[in-house]
Amino acid sequence: MLRPLRVAVVGAGPAGIYAADLLTTTGRDAGREVSVDVLERDPTPYGLIRYGVAPDHPRIKDIVKALRRVLSRDEIAFFGNVEVGRDVKVEELHELYDAVVVATGAVRDRDLEVPGVELEGSFGGADLVRWYNGHPDAPRDWPFDPAATSVAVLGVGNVALDVARVLAKSADELLTTEIPPNVHAGLSRNATTDVHVFARRGPAQVKFSPMELRELSHSPSIDVVVHPEGFEFDEASLELLRSTKSVKLAVDVLTTYAAREPGEAPHRVHLHFCQDPVEILGEDGRVVGLRTAVTELDGTGRARRTGETVDWPVGAVYRAIGYRSDALPGIPFDETLAVVPNDGGRVLDLDGEPVPGLYVTGWVKRGPVGLIGHTKSDAAQTVGMLLADTAGVDGPARPHSAEVLAQLRDRGLDVTTWAEWERLDAAEVALGEAEGRARIKVVDRAEMIALGRSEG
Repeated sequence: MLRPLRVAVVGAGPAGIYAADLLTTTGRDAGREVSVDVLERDPTPYGLIRYGVAPDHPRIKDIVKALRRVLSRDEIAFFGNVEVGRDVKVEELHELYDAVVVATGAVRDRDLEVPGVELEGSFGGADLVRWYNGHPDAPRDWPFDPAATSVAVLGVGNVALDVARVLAKSADELLTTEIPPNVHAGLSRNATTDVHVFARRGPAQVKFSPMELRELSHSPSIDVVVHPEGFEFDEASLELLRSTKSVKLAVDVLTTYAAREPGEAPHRVHLHFCQDPVEILGEDGRVVGLRTAVTELDGTGRARRTGETVDWPVGAVYRAIGYRSDALPGIPFDETLAVVPNDGGRVLDLDGEPVPGLYVTGWVKRGPVGLIGHTKSDAAQTVGMLLADTAGVDGPARPHSAEVLAQLRDRGLDVTTWAEWERLDAAEVALGEAEGRARIKVVDRAEMIALGRSEG
């Protein structure tokens, strides 16, 4: 009988957890025992579900219940506060495990190559998201300009809407969520009354989900203003409306907003279509406006500039045009596509040959697109390849989880375990219960680790 297979998964977001789940269950169904150690640079699990989903989206965060069931299993170990490439090398992982699956996701803002992007008041949307979600590496305060009553958000995805909604809501509205005290204090200094969201193409090309669009109007302090420019549908847009239910639902919501009379709410979210950001305008080193090129659809759903430009007086610009994965030391990386080069999940070297024992899944495999369902199918494809490649692997046993943990701690690493996360989780829930909330996040990394190790 073959010995148990030992696999390291790098990243404890949904992609990594789904891979760990499938490795153990599919392996068992095939008659092969597999145990998995999940290594995560944060002290906590769940990745972008904890630090990338807006705090006023509790329904989306319900996915944590399923992820928790996976990480609670005996054959899966969680090692947090361990950064692969800094605390442990990939070469060391190959010595400790039969295979390594990279599932580090994408957390950094995609670059926007326009003049003025370096100005004070020009921000990455992902950086704001990490701040309002209480990530331990985010600054404790956000530099809101008291004079910036109008701000711009660039992007047509759900993150752009999250950023717009959080900026437009009053700080006290978010006191029902898990935001930590420093975030509430920061948002209380936010002077924004008008958030302008800019889309380069038309309503049929936006990536907002219909649910996200509808939720914009759920706040009593926000009026949604959809501007009529860009509502001319070309043939490609009409075909999308006919063939794609989610596109039709989103356009229906936008059309309903556009037909409404302006309300009297203290804050407004403006949606502008066919406006391509071409320059962030500055004065004395800080943002004073945004210049957009007016576009029109060319019949194929793509946008072309008309030659007309518009200057918008805004005091800050938030870029939410997508996420980008980062390279991991010791692992091939395509800087142009910002993914680990792979063939269906097998990592490829510079010559296009598979790297033995190295696999990839999730956004770092295919780019930051798609929903949770895509992440599951990614993991299934990668795990299938891994199990096929290791079907006959035997020989001396690899170190088990407790031995790996001891090795990591022997080198002075403050590794957090699943049991420690559960104690921190309970501490955050208790903080929330004291104020009538489901949870209040702890932000400081050292405090998080200390609470996880407290038996009280």
